[in-house]
Amino acid sequence: MRIDLHAHSNASDGTDSPAELVAAAVAAGLDVVALTDHDTVGGHAEAAGAVHALPDGTRLTLVPGAELSCVVDGISMHLLAYLFDPEEPEFARERELVRTDRFRRGRAIVERCRELGADITWEQVRRIAGAGSVGRPHIASALVEAGVVATVSDAFTPDWLANGGRADIRKHETDPVEAVRLVRAAGGVPVFAHPGAVKRGRTVSDGVIADLAAAGLAGLEVDHTDHDEETRQRLRGLAGELGLLVTGSSDYHGSRKTVRLGEYTTDPAVYEALLAQATGAKPIER
Repeated sequence: MRIDLHAHSNASDGTDSPAELVAAAVAAGLDVVALTDHDTVGGHAEAAGAVHALPDGTRLTLVPGAELSCVVDGISMHLLAYLFDPEEPEFARERELVRTDRFRRGRAIVERCRELGADITWEQVRRIAGAGSVGRPHIASALVEAGVVATVSDAFTPDWLANGGRADIRKHETDPVEAVRLVRAAGGVPVFAHPGAVKRGRTVSDGVIADLAAAGLAGLEVDHTDHDEETRQRLRGLAGELGLLVTGSSDYHGSRKTVRLGEYTTDPAVYEALLAQATGAKPIER
C-alpha cells in the first residue's frame, strides 16, 4: 500500500481542487490520501464526492483531516489532525477563530511587503487564493508574480515571509497542548507535522514534544521533504523513546511546491495504528 497522509487543496493553500487532488492521488498510484487543509474542512465534501464517483475498479481511500496552526514559546508549529468529528463544537469554534485571523494577518503581511518595496496588492493575493483561506503561500505566489523572488520557496526566508522574517505578522495560533486536547475530544488523532523543518524558522525542543506526547500526541511526521536524513534519524529515535508513531507524507500543494504527491509515504502498519485510535470519523473508501 502507498499511503500519503498530508496533502492540501485549494480549500486552503494548494492549487488543486479537492476533486483534482483525488484524481492526482489515483494517478500517483496511491491507495490512501489524507486531505489536510489549513484549519478547515471546507474541501472534505467535494473530495468525498470525487472518491465516490471514481470508476468501477479504481480504489482509493480518503482520510479527512486538517492541519492546525499552533504556537508555543513564540515558535509556530503545525499539528495534523485525522478523522475527527468536524461538527464537534469546541474544536469547530477554534478552527473558525484561526481562519478568521488569517484574513487580518494576510492583509497586514501584504502591507508590510509593500512597505519593504514589493509591488503586490491585496486584490492580487485574493485572486491567487480564490475560494481558499488566504495564507502565506498565496502571498509568496504574488511575490513571484511581481518578480521579487524566483520561487515560492524563496519567499520563505528572513528577508520576507519566514517565521520572524521582515514581513511576518503573528496570527492567532492555538497552544499545541490545547490543540491535542481538542483533537482527541473530537475523536481525532493528532500528529506533529514536519517537526524538524528548520528552514521554516525555529523549531520546538524535544522537551515540548515530550509534553505533547504526554498530552496525547499520537505521532511525528518524520519522512518529509523539509527533513534531511540526519533529522529523520533523530526524530525516529525520539519517537521510539516517547512511544510515538512515525509517519511520512508529501505535504503536497499542487503546482505551488515542487514536491510530488506520494513522494514520501507512511507504513501500512502505522496507518492501521492511527485508524485504531480514531473515533470521530471514518475514512471514505471506493
